[in-house]
Amino acid sequence: MANGQWFPQDWPERIRALADGTLTPVVPKRAATVMLLKDTDAGPVVHMLRRRASMAFAGGAYAYPGGGVDRRDDDHQIRWAGPTRAWWAQRLGVGEAEAQAVVCAAVRETYEEAGVLLAGPTPDSVVGDTTGADWEADREALVARDLSFAEFLERRGLVLRSDLLGAWTRWITPEFESRRYDTWFFVAALPAGQRTRNASTEADRTVWIRPEDAASSYDKGELLMMPPTIATLRQLTPYDTAAAALTAAPDRDLTAVLARAHLVDDEIVLSWPGHDEFTKHIPTGGATA
Repeated sequence: MANGQWFPQDWPERIRALADGTLTPVVPKRAATVMLLKDTDAGPVVHMLRRRASMAFAGGAYAYPGGGVDRRDDDHQIRWAGPTRAWWAQRLGVGEAEAQAVVCAAVRETYEEAGVLLAGPTPDSVVGDTTGADWEADREALVARDLSFAEFLERRGLVLRSDLLGAWTRWITPEFESRRYDTWFFVAALPAGQRTRNASTEADRTVWIRPEDAASSYDKGELLMMPPTIATLRQLTPYDTAAAALTAAPDRDLTAVLARAHLVDDEIVLSWPGHDEFTKHIPTGGATA
């Protein structure tokens, strides 16, 4: 492998099955993931976790905190700060209730997997340390889905700080994958007074790393990543501060990136529109290049 691109061994077979009509695409689940940033003397760093090798999806790959949308988070009028639900609906290209659920998923997953909570008792504040036993009990209830995030915010009397998030990009898992997600990537800055920790049962390592260093390690084949992860890392490298990345977010194109596979002569060509570096040429015999 010349770089660290995650490429499942069953993809060629599934691509051929999709092409000949024997594979029906799975409907993607909506999801959100957050590129959590903090400033250092050497520039901004991003919080990443390494998925356990035993994970069925992208085991061993580096990623950001993220997960699926909880439908229970679209039927509560939660306390909300920042751009309105209507603004987020237009930005994300969904209805207002769905927009709330997607933003909730982004904030919830950051709390579940990194212990960082983008919410506060007032529209212009955030909570401090969230490592106490009572906070941990609520976090575990969220992970177990015994508690919805809307219910958690209501119980705690908290306001969701949507103004601390910036929608960055959107990727949809290829049609030939067995597990598919329609994922919005967000950027956020680590709130003052909070700190990250490896709170995820799905990760065996977490790290703060400069985007350019992570990208370099991927290029050398030292860090394994999925295409959306390395693509977003490269997109973050021009920004000197976390605030600069957040400021740039509202102007970014959220047209979904979806991999395409088509047959050319005696090989399958797998490509991601706008991201030529991920193109794969797969001979009909199954080897990859």
